[in-house]
Amino acid sequence: MQRDVTPTEDYTGVLIAGLLLAGIGWSGLLYLFINTLPTVGMRWAFFALLYIALSGTALPFVRYLNERFRRPSAPSVPPNVLVRQGNWVGLFGTACAWLRVPRVLSWPVAFFLVLSLVAIETFLRLRERSQWRP
Repeated sequence: MQRDVTPTEDYTGVLIAGLLLAGIGWSGLLYLFINTLPTVGMRWAFFALLYIALSGTALPFVRYLNERFRRPSAPSVPPNVLVRQGNWVGLFGTACAWLRVPRVLSWPVAFFLVLSLVAIETFLRLRERSQWRP
């Protein structure tokens, strides 16, 4: 089934930002692993760079998934929603890494963390769709 695609949004800026964030994040993590000692400041840098790397890496995939599973009659997803969803992925990965430090992370904790982030995103999307725009 061919879908009639009429691009209403320009996503090149979002994809460029995602690639830039992923490059900065992953190269920063590589530098951190190779050239530094695991002190407190470097641990904070690790979490910050991990968040940047995961958020940037997730942006192209989030764009693809939103476009792939969109109903044919539905409008395209705005770029700010794609950035927010990419940030949810980065937040989830960073929270899981943070919970691994005191050995608190388990499958039920990760499941309920994902469930809470999906619920927040669902409520935000419902709120955005309910706004009347003339």
